[in-house]
Amino acid sequence: MLETGTIARFRSVGQFSSYCRCVDSKRISNGKKKGEGNAKNGNKYLAWAFIEAAAIALRSCPQARRFYERKKAKRLPVVAMKALAHKLARAAYYMMRDGKPFEVTRCFS
Repeated sequence: MLETGTIARFRSVGQFSSYCRCVDSKRISNGKKKGEGNAKNGNKYLAWAFIEAAAIALRSCPQARRFYERKKAKRLPVVAMKALAHKLARAAYYMMRDGKPFEVTRCFS
């Protein structure tokens, strides 16, 4: 929360995920790559924190482990870890916006 500031400055969960560097910065038009945006844009400390949170969730949460294994079967392990971090960043956005605690069933259902 301290690194984010006020959550109201992000209009959508996608903007928050982008600020946390949990999504790619690509420009695609008609299914073709047209370039990449500023990949260093956003908060590097939040990017690190969500990767660390994903690593801990991987060890302690069976639902997160199942999500990771499903992603890893189709992509590289590093991409699966980033997808898990993105999922946790989305959950953090909704937790801060709504002021509610984390619910595993809502995050990994």
